[in-house]
Amino acid sequence: MESETGINKTALTEFILLGLVESEQLQPLVFVLFLFAYVVTVGGNLSILAAILVEPKLHTPMYFFLGNLSVLDVGCITVTVPPMLNRLLSHKRAISYEACLSQLFFFHLLAGMDCFLLTAMAYDRFLAICRPLTYSTRMSQEIQIILVVVSWVCSFSNALTHTVAFSTLNFCGPNEVNHFYCDLPQLFPLSCSSTQLNELVLFVAGFIMAGTFLFLIIISYIHVAAAVLRIRSVEGRKKAFSTCGSHLTVVCLFYGTGIFNYMRLSSEEASDKDKGVGIFNTVINPMLNPLIYSLRNPDVKGALWRVLMGKRSLT
Repeated sequence: MESETGINKTALTEFILLGLVESEQLQPLVFVLFLFAYVVTVGGNLSILAAILVEPKLHTPMYFFLGNLSVLDVGCITVTVPPMLNRLLSHKRAISYEACLSQLFFFHLLAGMDCFLLTAMAYDRFLAICRPLTYSTRMSQEIQIILVVVSWVCSFSNALTHTVAFSTLNFCGPNEVNHFYCDLPQLFPLSCSSTQLNELVLFVAGFIMAGTFLFLIIISYIHVAAAVLRIRSVEGRKKAFSTCGSHLTVVCLFYGTGIFNYMRLSSEEASDKDKGVGIFNTVINPMLNPLIYSLRNPDVKGALWRVLMGKRSLT
């Protein structure tokens, strides 16, 4: 660590990530658990992606967005867990300022993309159930691509804004972060300069992405629920609620943890609760998503089974 007090630049060259547990006896257990979670998450999401790619029956807008969600889940857990596993193996808790900044950018890029994508999936369900006659034109392949590209651009802009704003802060000690990856709420208390503007930017961006998009999702599903209840066929209602129920479960998990973590101005020193939320954001949610979508969806289950058994679809 360099000492450059009084100079308007970052004095710290590295941060110390305290991790999940302080006891060295528990670190091997943490390593095994998180390695298992990483393998399961990557394997599960890549299996979903493979099923969507090889199964013609799944070449629909809903599964196009689900495939993109699987890619995001793999990216999100890869940004945080492998570096943590590497630190556990090397018994080094230090992370350079540049690596911390990079992790911060990619995490917010992927998490922000999740917000946009979950909203696009809700819009897709709204069109499919409430506007079935115009669904094919309103959710054409071109529109699907436009939605994903616009989502990437907006998410990139959001992540870049937070990263650039963070890079203007001065850090001159202490440098211990009570977390297992770099994130804004845990880094702000370490800054020597004022973080009021950064916290305001984070709050406003969180309000727009969590508040606005969550509002759109809720409105979409109010219309969907009303339309589903008008379906006379019990089987039809069951199928509609099955696909929508999977998406709503993912939305609740994602937004519930996200709102707790980011919609807090002037947050105090990071606590173990923040670590628990971080585990949900980076590990539990990406690991559960393929299970939620496959267990509640007979089309995905059938496609996964055929992929695993090496069989081709008959349709």
